[in-house]
Amino acid sequence: MATEVNPGIFLRPLGMEPPPERELLCIFGTGDLGRSLGQRLLQTGYRVVYGSRRPQSCGPLPPGAQVLSHTEAAQLASLIFICVHREHYDFLETLAPQLKGKVFVDLSNNQKKDMYPDTNAEYLQRLVPGALVVKGLNTLSAWVLLNGPLAGKQVFLCGDSAEAKQAVRELATRLGLSVLDRGSLSAAREVEDFPLQLFPEWRLPLCIATGLTAFFFFYLLIRDIIYAYVEQDKDISFRIMVSLANKVFPIVSLIMLSLCYLPGVMAAILQLYRGTKYSRFPDWLDRWMLCRKQLGLLALALAFLHVLYTFIIPIRYAVRHKLISTVMKDNKSTPFYFDNTEAWATDSFFVLGIMGFFLYFLLGLTSLPSVGGSLSWREFTFVQSKLGHLTLIVCTAHGYIYGWNKFLKPSTYKWWTPPGYMLCLVVPSVVLVLKLLMVLHYIFFCICTRQTDALHHVDKSIKMRKINGTKKSRDI
Repeated sequence: MATEVNPGIFLRPLGMEPPPERELLCIFGTGDLGRSLGQRLLQTGYRVVYGSRRPQSCGPLPPGAQVLSHTEAAQLASLIFICVHREHYDFLETLAPQLKGKVFVDLSNNQKKDMYPDTNAEYLQRLVPGALVVKGLNTLSAWVLLNGPLAGKQVFLCGDSAEAKQAVRELATRLGLSVLDRGSLSAAREVEDFPLQLFPEWRLPLCIATGLTAFFFFYLLIRDIIYAYVEQDKDISFRIMVSLANKVFPIVSLIMLSLCYLPGVMAAILQLYRGTKYSRFPDWLDRWMLCRKQLGLLALALAFLHVLYTFIIPIRYAVRHKLISTVMKDNKSTPFYFDNTEAWATDSFFVLGIMGFFLYFLLGLTSLPSVGGSLSWREFTFVQSKLGHLTLIVCTAHGYIYGWNKFLKPSTYKWWTPPGYMLCLVVPSVVLVLKLLMVLHYIFFCICTRQTDALHHVDKSIKMRKINGTKKSRDI
């Protein structure tokens, strides 16, 4: 422990070595990205020097960082970050002698794909042939570097030098990043295209949700609105805004929830058919299984809209007008008859809806990285698999109870078409039936295995008795 003698002078006990000097890193570029990266590196324990064309007027920099000319800064550090746009790379040609053997980390991105015939990293390597160019960390924005948590965030690296990539990997690991090596510098185009992707994992689920929503909207528009106008001469077009939407949202939500669990059942059937679980799934099934989280979150969003729309039904003008008319009509006629069966069905319908939405919300909550990361793998699979199938059962029962007394009525089939809630029950019913068959198959397999093991044990016991009897007879 150091002892203070006077201000500014400290004595260190004998035998204690001085602390190692922190590594110095260089950043070319004093814009938002360069400043944010420098701030993060300083917080991690590195020393930072900036290279700028105008060292005296480059703007505010993180406290503790130096700013020098490009030539002076490049001579001090062995690892340099390039945080400038491609159109400003020309100054690097004049620095080629000072940059020989340096590790160059290219963080640049383009405004659109195929903006240039070659990648920024390959162009940089041609400008400075003696440097070791590594393309990476370009998926980190200035805001994320300055404010966002970096722990576990995945970044990509590519380069021709294994030593250079290893140096950048170690630095990224100290920052808390998860590094994925994409290979040589020829993969730079793929790495540079990652920041330009717009929700790549959501495209298929969004297309499915949009297609189902459009289909059921026009299907119910024809059955409910146009049918009433043509056959009954009634204009109920006002129902499009709330009533029709409140039918479409739960229908699409239930179908998309069932689509989350249908590929799992299909994969199990395929594995049983092939007799092994180690063969690769078809590409379409693999892609389907990878987007199940997005399908489930979109289903939750539609279920949430259904709940909100249900809450506003009692305050609608059409509902209040119908209720007042019914009360006035009942006051002039016989007392209103109470149907106990209908009361049971209505209460069961609402309770199943509430429980289904609660389970929906629980599934969506555990899909968050902050929540899912706190669960063990067994707990996570229990919630997503067991509770997920329970959610599908409850929501499917919610749909069946809604139409429990309407399935056999001829008036239900307008223009000989089934109502929307009947169509939406097809997919979840198929999923649940297939899942039930898989469970029964598993139970039957376990029973047969136990019987086989028991018979094998009995045969083994009989053989041992025979062997023991033979030995005894020989002894006699």
